[in-house]
Amino acid sequence: MTSRLNPYLSFRDNAREAMEHYQRVFGGDLRMNTFGEFGNPDPQVADRIMHAQLETDQGFTLMASDTPPEMEFTPGTTMAVSLSGDDADDLRRWWEQLAEGGTVTMPLEKQMWGDEFGMCMDRFGTSWMVNIGQPQG
Repeated sequence: MTSRLNPYLSFRDNAREAMEHYQRVFGGDLRMNTFGEFGNPDPQVADRIMHAQLETDQGFTLMASDTPPEMEFTPGTTMAVSLSGDDADDLRRWWEQLAEGGTVTMPLEKQMWGDEFGMCMDRFGTSWMVNIGQPQG
């Protein structure tokens, strides 16, 4: 997969509803996974969306998730730019440059789903998510 850049939206408990709406608007293939599917049995979040991805026929990609209760949620600041792919060298280089002078909110490291993932806010106040996928072989 080549690297891509797309919006990543955050919601408070209504990501499923929002992403189903966006699928009706734009069409395409919508995939959603819950926190429970990734091993979190807490009834407060188990059915909430950990990650949703809409891929449209026009080439649009929109990603989203529900914000867990322990994380701050402020309407109006609910979007990040997501960089994802399997070109680890490029993605790590971009991560380092974006994080420089900014704030790392989640270090770039291996996650429960197998990829490396990190979040930061750059020195200009833009939120970024970087996901380095495992090469498909």
